Amino acid sequence: MMLSPEQTDSDLPWSQSDAETMLNDIKVGCITDEPMEGEGKTKSLAPQALSREEKRRRRRATAKYRSAHATRERIRVEAFNIAFAELRKLLPTLPPDKKLSKIEILRLAICYISYLNHVLDV
Repeated sequence: MMLSPEQTDSDLPWSQSDAETMLNDIKVGCITDEPMEGEGKTKSLAPQALSREEKRRRRRATAKYRSAHATRERIRVEAFNIAFAELRKLLPTLPPDKKLSKIEILRLAICYISYLNHVLDV
């Protein structure tokens, strides 16, 4: 919009001082760490420090961490299976070499312990 010689600044929808104030607010808003209106995040020139949870997520995303975790999990599962095998050897079944699932081993162990308690009580 061009100004004619007859128009004054007060005829415009905004005045020169309003435009300067708005420009200064924009400059200051880009430099400060305060959030701008309508934004939840801050505008900052310096990188933000990562939260404890974000650091944990990034560490867990590495191939080295996943490999170590997989190794620990394999060791845990093997120990778990060995414990079930030892428990299975202590339980009487017919035939003796019958393959039992883990839940069957646990249920049979519960029944066998109950039976042994009953024998001791009699």
